[in-house]
Amino acid sequence: MQKASALFLILFLGFSVMLFAQDENEAEVEQDWDDFKYELYSEGDQTFSIALGVAFPTLFINQGEKVKKHNIDPPIGGTGALSYAYYFNSHFFLGGEISLLFLPTISDNTVFITSMGAKLGTQFILGRFEFPLSLALGMTLQTYLDLGYFGYYMKAGGSALFRATHEWSFGLASNFCWYPQWIKKEPKKNVDAFFVDLALVARYHF
Repeated sequence: MQKASALFLILFLGFSVMLFAQDENEAEVEQDWDDFKYELYSEGDQTFSIALGVAFPTLFINQGEKVKKHNIDPPIGGTGALSYAYYFNSHFFLGGEISLLFLPTISDNTVFITSMGAKLGTQFILGRFEFPLSLALGMTLQTYLDLGYFGYYMKAGGSALFRATHEWSFGLASNFCWYPQWIKKEPKKNVDAFFVDLALVARYHF
């Protein structure tokens, strides 16, 4: 009887020690998970975006003075863009874009501005909402009838997107665009054109 009691006591103590060790390990695991923070984006993530919308000419400057009369009428046009971004983390990305801006003129013709450039940006994330901010710089081809001009452009913009699914985000984007047209042979005709666009955006994540 004494041997049975001693064996039972040994088994009971051993089982208690095992339970205590298991509880301690679980506490350590829970503490580790509390310190873990999930990043929505990581290095190597990529996005492809499609944007379609409208554009508004806001200001034309010639020789440092505002141009009061211009040939853009009515003062609204269309715009579209394809863009790609590579993410270094949840907040910084680098990519490129191809865009088209077209505007009617008072003589029922159309001005076309085709642009291609590099884009650098950052974004802020709030739940399922994402707010990218970007700066683009590149080359542009401006055509009107049989006239053409090859120059550069700069664009600063922001978006408000909702992450609808794991692969897709949808929202609005707006950009402030600068399209200079500088003519070396006739500097008096130099024009700095500024536009604002507003577009619907669909962004694919992969």
